Amino acid sequence: MSSDFKLDAINRHGYEEQEISHLDGEVGSSGARRNLAFGMLDDAEKQGLRSINGAMSNKEHKSINDRFFRGNRAATSESIGLPIHDGAKCENGSARRSGPLVSGTAYCISSCSMILLNKIVLSSYNFGAGISLMFYQNLISSVIVAVLGLCGVVSVEKLNWKLIRVWIPVNIIFIGMLVSGMYSLRYINIAMVTILKNVTNILTAIGELYIFRKHQNQKVWIAMFLMIISAISGGVTDLSFDSVGYAWQFLNCVLTASYSLTLRRVMDKAKLLTRSGSLNEVSMVLLNNLLSLPFAIFLILLFGEWQYIVNTDVIRMPMFWVVATASGLFGLAISFTSMWFLHQTGPTTYSLVGSLNKIPISIVGLLVFKVPLSVPNFFSILFGLFAGIFFARAKMS
Repeated sequence: MSSDFKLDAINRHGYEEQEISHLDGEVGSSGARRNLAFGMLDDAEKQGLRSINGAMSNKEHKSINDRFFRGNRAATSESIGLPIHDGAKCENGSARRSGPLVSGTAYCISSCSMILLNKIVLSSYNFGAGISLMFYQNLISSVIVAVLGLCGVVSVEKLNWKLIRVWIPVNIIFIGMLVSGMYSLRYINIAMVTILKNVTNILTAIGELYIFRKHQNQKVWIAMFLMIISAISGGVTDLSFDSVGYAWQFLNCVLTASYSLTLRRVMDKAKLLTRSGSLNEVSMVLLNNLLSLPFAIFLILLFGEWQYIVNTDVIRMPMFWVVATASGLFGLAISFTSMWFLHQTGPTTYSLVGSLNKIPISIVGLLVFKVPLSVPNFFSILFGLFAGIFFARAKMS
């Protein structure tokens, strides 16, 4: 995935039905887009996701992981009862102990890097073609996932026209989510984007209440009230306030919530149209990114971005392409590191780390881009970050 909004979508996996961004997107993302779909956890729940804190057993983790990555020797040995020597047992034990730390670090680095690089492309290079950037990053993701699928590194469902027709409504919202996220990140500093994205949680909870009749506990509503206060106070005290950027970000929150709610409805239909009867996240990454390409070309022609691309000098700078490509690669890396981290830990730890990860992203964003900051705005940002953590904890209770 390619941006912090993707990251936001990915991060919404971490909650049983609502949270995983990443799908920042961290936008960007790519995260994007994470950051970011509910398919993986929905499948996990059907396979036996249970217990009070939502943690999965080792056996269940293995069954989910095998659907994404092939050639897991340890899983194979355990399932068919092959003998494992003492040395192998020690290595496996060491891997289990270091696995959560390594995978968690990889996930956090990927998400932070993706958002920062996208901000550099859009703001520091003043690149004004957000749709074209989305097209380029989604093309990178599509090619890499397709090659990994052909090489047998990951398991990817074969696409068919029936599946594509069912998925198109989700993909249209997905494209709108990415484009609006690109433009909001161009005009607003990273810390405020992170705080304003909390509005997505509120819109999603309201949508779940009216569409799925899902009621939240009192702690969740208190957390969302705190998020509203932080978003309003943050906007009022923002010294670099930009009405255009805030409008794009509000649209992004609406589209991200719509994406999550629509995806839940479409997933069940989509699974019936695949050979395996399921649709893992790798397949969703390929499906979303691949289907977005023709729509992106249409939008580039419609809004005349191709003229900007032809005439702008920034695309003649080699470092611009290095940064743009790297942001796309980190966006895709979030998809894989998030699955890896979730496999090593569980939804509870994954969700909490995803919320805590917003703190260093915001701080680094403020320092790197030298954002003008007042004391009230700084405390509004901190208040919003801790409101997000409180929300994550409330969802787990």
